[in-house]
Amino acid sequence: MKIDEPPRDAEERKRHVLDRLDRESDIWVASADDDGLPCMVPLWFVWHAGAVWLATRLTNPTGRNLRNGRRARLALADTRDVVLVDGSVQTHTLQEVPPAAAAAFLAKHGWDPREDNPSYAFFEVRPYAVQAWHEVRELPKRHIMRDGEWVVQDPPPGPATTP
Repeated sequence: MKIDEPPRDAEERKRHVLDRLDRESDIWVASADDDGLPCMVPLWFVWHAGAVWLATRLTNPTGRNLRNGRRARLALADTRDVVLVDGSVQTHTLQEVPPAAAAAFLAKHGWDPREDNPSYAFFEVRPYAVQAWHEVRELPKRHIMRDGEWVVQDPPPGPATTP
């Protein structure tokens, strides 16, 4: 997007965010410990069933923070095409992870944490807020999800029409 192009509407931003969540591999994960000490790392992810799925070890700071704090802020890696996702976190052990989520992760990355070290876990980040903007001109309408609801909803399926 160029600086002289008009701002995108919420529907276009939602489509763009969902496309990026489908095709990108890495996401910045920000979490905090019980004392509020921040931690931010890039992790592989998959967008599956309306949530961001991550895998990391429960024994590292990010794994502990996600498990204990139960929330995270995620960011896709482009400072001119910003996507921020705030979400609640549910931890799934390797035995408890839904098979479809683990299969989606494997299909995208070619790696199955269930076959790696037993200290790994899956983390389901369910978005409750999403912001998306291209530079300053899109800041005023950057909130495209609030309280877990997209600002723009998909139209309900209607009856088929014939021309």
